Amino acid sequence: MNLKTRIREIPDWPVKGVNFKDITTLLQDRKTFKYLIDEMVKPFKTTKINKVVAIDSRGFLLGSPIAYKLGCGICLVRKQGKLPSKTIIETYQKEYGPDTIAMHTDTIRTGEKILMVDDLIATGGTMKAAIRLVEKLGGKVAGISFIIDLPFLGGSKKIKKYKLHWLVSYESE
Repeated sequence: MNLKTRIREIPDWPVKGVNFKDITTLLQDRKTFKYLIDEMVKPFKTTKINKVVAIDSRGFLLGSPIAYKLGCGICLVRKQGKLPSKTIIETYQKEYGPDTIAMHTDTIRTGEKILMVDDLIATGGTMKAAIRLVEKLGGKVAGISFIIDLPFLGGSKKIKKYKLHWLVSYESE
């Protein structure tokens, strides 16, 4: 299945010069959604994953069915101030400016194997910050799965020491 042809592109959103990759078009068709989840899980089926860490907000849509398929729990990385219990935070630089994400302090136990999940990797700021949160809590990143890689922005190179898996790559814009 050619996922790239099914991803809607929106020029100049959310800011001028950005060609936004809208994955909602992949989620609304049941066959495409099933294929997407099956493919995101495939390289990690034989790895004993304890938890999936899903990144706010499109990562939540992917992380839940992936955790279900792997038979493990799911943990959320959210924007600061959105989680109700005790959290740790990490501030980082995004494409559009600084941001801070948080994770509950009791969500990961030391030594647990973690699969990180998000929709897209661009500059890598969000994913690197989420990895730092997981590692602060003692988790071991067993892999990272996302739909889209934008290698011309350098994010996947910044996390290349981890087992990476993506389904679609846009070499340039």
